[in-house]
Amino acid sequence: MKLIKFNKRPAELPVKVLFSLKKMIEEFELFAKRDSHPFQQASHQFLEKIKQYPKLRDGFEKLTDSEICQKEIDILLNPLFSEPLQRNEIKAVIIPFTFEGFHPTTRFAQILEDAGKGFQLDMEGFNDDITYIYACSFILAQYHQMPIDFKRPIYIDIPNKKTGEMRHYRCIMNADFMEVLKTEKAPDITQADVDYLLQNAENVSVWKKKFPPESYIFKGFGIINLFDVTQDVIINKVRSLFLRTDEKVYPEFKKLLQNLMGIDDLMVGYSTYDLKEKQSLGTFFNRGTDSLFLEENERVNYQEIFCEGIQSCVIQNAEVIAMPNIDEYGKKTEHNNFYKRLKNKNIESILLIPLQISEKYLQLIELASKHKNKLNSLNANKLKDIIPYVKLAAQRYMEESLNILESTIQENYTSLHPTIKWRFDRAAINFNRQKVDGVEKPVLEDISFDGIYPIYAQADIKGSSTARNSAIQEDLEIQLNLVIETFEKILNIQDYPIYKKLIFRVESYLKIVRNGLDAGDEITILDFLRKEIYPVFNHLKDVNPIFRKAVAAYMAEIDPNLHVVYRVRKAYDESVEMLNDQMAAYLDSRQAKAQDMYPHYFQRYKTDGVEYNIYIGPDMVENREFSLIYLQNLRLWQLQTMWGLEQVANDLLTEMPYPLQVASLILVHSHPLSIKFHMDQKAFDVDGAYNARYEIVKKRIDKSHIKGTTERLTQPKKIAIVYSQDTDAEEYLSYVRYWQSEGLFGKIEMLELEDLQGISGLRAIRVEVLFEKEGKLKNEKLTKKVTSKI
Repeated sequence: MKLIKFNKRPAELPVKVLFSLKKMIEEFELFAKRDSHPFQQASHQFLEKIKQYPKLRDGFEKLTDSEICQKEIDILLNPLFSEPLQRNEIKAVIIPFTFEGFHPTTRFAQILEDAGKGFQLDMEGFNDDITYIYACSFILAQYHQMPIDFKRPIYIDIPNKKTGEMRHYRCIMNADFMEVLKTEKAPDITQADVDYLLQNAENVSVWKKKFPPESYIFKGFGIINLFDVTQDVIINKVRSLFLRTDEKVYPEFKKLLQNLMGIDDLMVGYSTYDLKEKQSLGTFFNRGTDSLFLEENERVNYQEIFCEGIQSCVIQNAEVIAMPNIDEYGKKTEHNNFYKRLKNKNIESILLIPLQISEKYLQLIELASKHKNKLNSLNANKLKDIIPYVKLAAQRYMEESLNILESTIQENYTSLHPTIKWRFDRAAINFNRQKVDGVEKPVLEDISFDGIYPIYAQADIKGSSTARNSAIQEDLEIQLNLVIETFEKILNIQDYPIYKKLIFRVESYLKIVRNGLDAGDEITILDFLRKEIYPVFNHLKDVNPIFRKAVAAYMAEIDPNLHVVYRVRKAYDESVEMLNDQMAAYLDSRQAKAQDMYPHYFQRYKTDGVEYNIYIGPDMVENREFSLIYLQNLRLWQLQTMWGLEQVANDLLTEMPYPLQVASLILVHSHPLSIKFHMDQKAFDVDGAYNARYEIVKKRIDKSHIKGTTERLTQPKKIAIVYSQDTDAEEYLSYVRYWQSEGLFGKIEMLELEDLQGISGLRAIRVEVLFEKEGKLKNEKLTKKVTSKI
């Protein structure tokens, strides 16, 4: 008998363990009693035979003692280890708490063999004390019928020396074939005892008093089942990994990718591209990690590197591409620049995984091997579940990188915000004075401001994601109809069944589009057009002048850069840009005048809409008195400005090629807080754990719902004012009612909000926006009107 050792056997246990097949013998006895059972006669004969081995029922103290009846044991276990599942299931017999096992399935035995000589299985998180307490908990549940939830996930890592992979398995125990017997040494257990034990759950000496060593008898065996959860474990590790920002993130990510792909020599590189400038960017955007085919910090037009196929698939459509045989690629491209770059690095197969960071930036993850076919379209599917997390991390790092660049430009080429420049000037004077005074390591002092009141608002495009998807869907429907029309023209001259078949295929995709796109449908359809329709079109152009004209008519409707119909999406993109630009311009003009009221710090961002932060307080301004009247004035200005942004958006409805609406939100925070200038980010942020709650609320509040409903708080033609204190509500209601009297606002709603993660007790005032009746609103007129009220 070849034993499987999972862990070291504990020195003491509350049970005396006997390996017994009593319950399986009882199963065979049932077989023998059933007249219709196919194993009735064989079971009779077998039961007679095993009477000479009473210990099969009574139990063996040592597992090795059972070798004398190994054949009989195999027969008794056969119903649990059926032959058809031997190569599929990963399981074995285990003697609980002793960590000994045997009788593995064929697949389990192969996994252990592939792990290499000397490999020892290790169930994570067990030691002598934990095992003893677990055994006691098992006794409470099985014998005393006092269920204690002591179960937790158990994992085993097993390497494969042949492939170089580390596989992760979850263990599930089956205790159906066990029984627990009490001996005279076992004290009685009361509910009070259980309560005391749970109060001392990790104190093994307390458990040993109620469950002395070998005071119970465990009789039977268990079944351990292993389930391969390697993919899930790696996904969780990737998700956790990219929550970090230290320099070890990318080396650890490379190791995870090597494990996931099962390729020891897997090479990993990164490169970033400016889509508008059509050029590669330096390693600054890749956390200093090099590309596999670009030189360090090489800036080159990607059209000089990539063939048209890679440009179309990877760069323009952000689709993963697999090149399992670089030599074959070289033949097809006449050994182009990209082929030569790969061969110079001895790369024989490569995967290019594009991450669309924004409309302007794209990052490539480059996976390569020095062996042909190691990377291909099939094993590329392993990456699908981790790409979303990698993309989020890439977007975050790109934003951080761009912020650093912007801060550098601001620091070296432009002035800081004039409101606070005096504070930076003073810090710079002190820093340089230290140098003059001969200080060995001069220190730049921290720049922070206390007692600052934050003001925040946003005017977001309502349903931008839904609108974007709808635009894509409409463009696809147009494109597929154009394909059908083209083939119908060809059928009038050349009635081939293959054209009808292709029309049928296109119509099936058209139905999918009309029913609503799912994730991946767009890529699937475009891939179908590229691989199955366009080759036919290219052939037909040379067959007949009429065909050439039909295909040319189709191509005339396709965007030459994107290679897709770009009508509705273009209208949407242009509308977003128009709306953002108009609202940003209006906000900037209004803000310039607001600075005259009282100097304050202002930050504006353009996303799908606009949002801004304002910080105001006495600590930010040099040699000027501060009064709360300035804060109240700015809040009143803020409410006017949000009305103005709504007006701008409403007036643009008739001008935008794709009508879009905005939903506005104001967050009220009445308590002053501290902000600090972070030298690494070159930006201000709130300082301290208590103040950080304000930032958390900002990030989550626009997704909130009205309590007890599924209705979103933010709605078109309304402004939501979120608050938590009654005094805030009273203050803003006075502002709203004043502007009601001026004809800016209509109906007022007082709302309670559903709790968000870690945030409760928020409420909101939601006011109806009344629009100008004159039609097109002139920014000059609006500015004059709202400014005159201050």
